[in-house]
Amino acid sequence: MSLLGLDVGTTGCKATAFNVDGAVLASAYREYPLLSPQPGWAELDSARVWHDVKDCLAQVAQATKNDPISALAVSCQGEATTPLDEHGNILDTTAVSFDTRTAGLVSWWEEHVGRERIFEITGQPLASPFTALKLQWMRQNKPEVFAKVRKFLFYEDFIYHQLGLEPYTDYTVAGRSMFFDVRAENWSEELLRHVGISTDRLAKPVPSGTVIGTIPDKKADELGLPHGIQVATGGHDQPTQTLGAGVIDPNVASYGIGTVECIVPVFQEPVLNKTMLDNNICCYHHTYSGMYIALVYNFTGGQLFRWYRDTFGDVEKMEAERTGKDVYDILTGKAADQPTNLLVLPHFTTTGVPHFDNNSRGAILGMTLGTTKGEVIRGILEGITMELRLCVDILDKAGVPIEELRATGGGSKSDYWMQIKADIMGRPVRLPKVSESGNLGCAMLAGTATGVYRSLSEAAEQLITIGKSFEPNEKNVRYYQDRLGLYAEIYPRLRDLFHRM
Repeated sequence: MSLLGLDVGTTGCKATAFNVDGAVLASAYREYPLLSPQPGWAELDSARVWHDVKDCLAQVAQATKNDPISALAVSCQGEATTPLDEHGNILDTTAVSFDTRTAGLVSWWEEHVGRERIFEITGQPLASPFTALKLQWMRQNKPEVFAKVRKFLFYEDFIYHQLGLEPYTDYTVAGRSMFFDVRAENWSEELLRHVGISTDRLAKPVPSGTVIGTIPDKKADELGLPHGIQVATGGHDQPTQTLGAGVIDPNVASYGIGTVECIVPVFQEPVLNKTMLDNNICCYHHTYSGMYIALVYNFTGGQLFRWYRDTFGDVEKMEAERTGKDVYDILTGKAADQPTNLLVLPHFTTTGVPHFDNNSRGAILGMTLGTTKGEVIRGILEGITMELRLCVDILDKAGVPIEELRATGGGSKSDYWMQIKADIMGRPVRLPKVSESGNLGCAMLAGTATGVYRSLSEAAEQLITIGKSFEPNEKNVRYYQDRLGLYAEIYPRLRDLFHRM
């Protein structure tokens, strides 16, 4: 018997099977293209996503025939929905979080509903990435498509639908829509009215770790899966990987290092104060029942290192092909070994917390004719981290302190980057032994829902152990603390110039 976690992200999907002790039995990954038909737009083709998900499921199922999958759950990116007609056909592409076409609608919501009211209901600060604005944009700009839609499904519910089940969503994915009442734990009809949809056009929200059915035998045969797989609700990618990192107690936060960089602290009661709202920090359910989370994040995140790889890393990519080494290890191997004099503003797409500025831009400051390639590489990694350090300081002011960070995601595999993060954050960074904790979190939810574990806390104790730890280097901490004061001035000083550009 094995448990499967499936993560459907912004640029790829990954399926991982674990045994009941948390050991990885098999894994499969597929990367799909992010489409940009117009400047600022970012879309996915849900048909392509499902094609790649099917490949991952079939590959893992084949590799676990001796320990067949008994249950699965899904985690996914937030905000993005797939529109389906009454026959289940996909009607349009899916705009992802950092798609900027909805920027002009923010003022409409401010005027007609108000930031404070939206935050009071949903725990989400008004911003362009949310589903509510995406569906409003579709209604205004593609009315012929909007009128045909029977269901708007988030990627979690979409996968369940494609598996032959009634689509359900969980509280955490629903919470990223700006439609979900965080206290009532249901869709807000007040907010839905402003977009012109009723609750029956969305999946029913239930807690994470709720069994929603068993994959029909006919569908299992079609997909190359064993019969009898039970399916449980998973969650939004950030709280799910937070669970998979064992972050279920206050004062500890997960630090997801992937396409988007995100820090997720955990607490016992909703925190909906003015500091949170003024700094665009959301509050919604954790996948661990009875707990809540906040998110601080930068949409550029690890994409900036990927951009550098694809734009300036041709030599390193060829070296990787020749030697079989990871191209990112090669790049960090050439990076400066000491803190740099550069300051990098990682606003290469919509900024995320705290600004949510669609018109800001990236910048590298402090370059001279003596600046080396290694300094630029390190400066990029420093800048991504400094942006999140400012957010950690804001959380502390809001009454959400963080004493320890648990790093997850692809970026956590780099010891070099983890030490930079510990030094800039001024806090220890710990690495769970399973770095892809999102899929482990799904496996924990699926296993607890189907009786493999008595509780999520038991699952966390049994499955999650800490591997490496990175303690802050006090000399570097002092240096970065001084640099943070300068870094904090960059965006306010350049904002007007960026907007004029």
